[in-house]
Amino acid sequence: MTQEPAVEQRIARAREALARGQYLAALGDLEAVAAQRPGFADVQNLMGLCLSMVGRPDEALEAFGRAVQVNPGYVEAHVNRAITLNDLGRTDEAAASFQRAAEADEAKGGGGRFGSAAAARLANLHRELGDAYEQAGAGDEAVLQYRQAVQLRPQFLDIRTRLGRTLIELGRSGEAVAELQAVLDSNPGFVQARAHLGLARFRAGDLAGAGEEWRRCQAQQPDNAQVSAYLGMLERQGGSTGRS
Repeated sequence: MTQEPAVEQRIARAREALARGQYLAALGDLEAVAAQRPGFADVQNLMGLCLSMVGRPDEALEAFGRAVQVNPGYVEAHVNRAITLNDLGRTDEAAASFQRAAEADEAKGGGGRFGSAAAARLANLHRELGDAYEQAGAGDEAVLQYRQAVQLRPQFLDIRTRLGRTLIELGRSGEAVAELQAVLDSNPGFVQARAHLGLARFRAGDLAGAGEEWRRCQAQQPDNAQVSAYLGMLERQGGSTGRS
């Protein structure tokens, strides 16, 4: 169905605002479009991203839910929903949503060597083994396991974030920055990944970059104690926290 010009213009304007970090402006246009065209899954997914970025995760979940109701094969919306659930501590629901993302990806022919269910199980087994290696102090072995998990299911952003965190602990900050930036390219609202990215930049000596990432986290989650601690650490190191 051809979209009306006004609808197309609003969506384009919303995408531009989202790219600039103007989440409330983007949300206003997207809500106007959704009121006219509630069946646009892309619009619902973008609304979810905006709501997540302005600290309204419950409403974000509703928007992602509407997106996958309209289009059950919408991999990105399933992943975004899973990340939001994970941020809320609803890990079992997050795992189920990641599984649905994997199944949708498989249905599109993205499953690779293994079927969807097998690939997801294998990825999680590699993740569990990586966790065991990390707890035993064998970080290099943990990285190998996480990388195998990511190769099987690159859309499992929680595993990619674990990989980034472990790389930081091993002093491999450059690799960590690349991995965590890839996670945020997929979902800019993933606060935990952004907090780790700030730490990777800090360890690499990029104090300005670290401060920028942590301030973005704080804007989304003002009560995040870990981020507040990171900003305090940055201030003690002589970096700018952006506070007047």
